[in-house]
Amino acid sequence: MNSHARGPRLPTPRGPLSAAVTAYLRGTGPLPRPAEAEAADPYGDDPQLALYLCYELHYRGFAGVDPKLEWDPELLRVRAALERRFLSALRSDTPGHDSLDDTLGALLVEPVDGSGVTHFLCAEGVLWQLREYAAQRSLYHLKEADPHAWVLPRLWGRAKAAMAAVEYDEFGGGRADRVHARLFAALMADLGLDTAYGRYLDAAPAEMLAVVNLMSLFGLHRELRGALVGHFAEVEITSSPGSRRLAEAMRRTGAGPAAEFFYDEHVEADAVHEQVVRHEVIGGLLAEEPELAADVAFGIDATEYLEDQLARRLLTDWRAGRSSLRTPLTAETSHTS
Repeated sequence: MNSHARGPRLPTPRGPLSAAVTAYLRGTGPLPRPAEAEAADPYGDDPQLALYLCYELHYRGFAGVDPKLEWDPELLRVRAALERRFLSALRSDTPGHDSLDDTLGALLVEPVDGSGVTHFLCAEGVLWQLREYAAQRSLYHLKEADPHAWVLPRLWGRAKAAMAAVEYDEFGGGRADRVHARLFAALMADLGLDTAYGRYLDAAPAEMLAVVNLMSLFGLHRELRGALVGHFAEVEITSSPGSRRLAEAMRRTGAGPAAEFFYDEHVEADAVHEQVVRHEVIGGLLAEEPELAADVAFGIDATEYLEDQLARRLLTDWRAGRSSLRTPLTAETSHTS
């Protein structure tokens, strides 16, 4: 079987960087110069899509793209330039806490008058907004937990054992029908969305690409293992209350049983994961490498910063009555890939 034919199609470029990377993947043009990547807006559509294209070669790749390009030296050089620009901006722009204890403490406080995306969807969201939310999040949830698996060879002892236990749950505990990515595909089907992997890449704005790219950035670099653990902690600690609100939104709008189940499942599972991640993954990591505390805090803070940017985009558009997507959704017949 020709493996070049597998994977989603390449997306439409959004500027000179992503156009050049796309052309290189197709074998029809040269890559951009690293200096061009380092001069771009780090959060813009063009560099974020270019970086996403580079990272996706480490997941399922793209139809018609030679798998050998995953380790192409010239492409890796461009990727490194995009990463330097992105990471430098995050270190400069992310509001930080004084200590890891302060960072974790802030995560554990659930605001009484929360005003984020899940609060909005729970209280007043309508079905088209839930569909858009699911379409955007599908860029991660259809490969849920995959970016985090890269950290396992970089941990040992308590941290490794605990991280592996949480990942085992994310991958269905040995049951294919319980893999969280498959459960999210069922949610998408309930919402009348196409469940094909990568289907909504063209529609997702830069803010969503940045959220997913952050996971790949942290996961693919051993020196950023502390930041990856921090990112994972932020996701797991905030997931349970957010999932409870999203489950209620799905019920209130009649989204469907699979849509409800996905978030109900995360309410219970992530409440347990939160304790394991805080006490065993972070605790175990810092027992071995206490010097990584600042990196763990940065991973948490950078994740919150990008999620806040995404939330601002979604809520600004939705409150104005317009789509948050680059190309609004249409009625579709869902299918699995």
